[in-house]
Amino acid sequence: MSTIVKPFIEPEILKQVQSEIAVEQQVIVHCCFKNNFAFGMLIRIWQTTYLFDTQSSHRSKLLFADNICFNPNWMEVPLVEDYWFTLIFSGLPKDCTFFDFAEIIPESGGFYVPKIERNKTDVYSIEI
Repeated sequence: MSTIVKPFIEPEILKQVQSEIAVEQQVIVHCCFKNNFAFGMLIRIWQTTYLFDTQSSHRSKLLFADNICFNPNWMEVPLVEDYWFTLIFSGLPKDCTFFDFAEIIPESGGFYVPKIERNKTDVYSIEI
């Protein structure tokens, strides 16, 4: 009968692997902003944009934004065009089934999409 020996993993390698696993727990949100009739329509995203688990007090933090600028800068959205940008958030709790997308800002007009149903891929497309 042979004995099973637990392999030794260098702490530095283990730390790197755990970091890569954490990356996979991120949530990707593709956002579509519709500009139907306004010339000079401007948009931006605030760092205070979160995903709120509707069943707990958890909120996932915005980590990265692609194809949109952060406050205080603005960018113009082309006329009569669906404008897409992508946001990456920290992971949601495993038992989360619905979450809200909310931009928490000190003025009116923040983006808000309630009750998004969680899926297995944690990749979403929303219209804002």
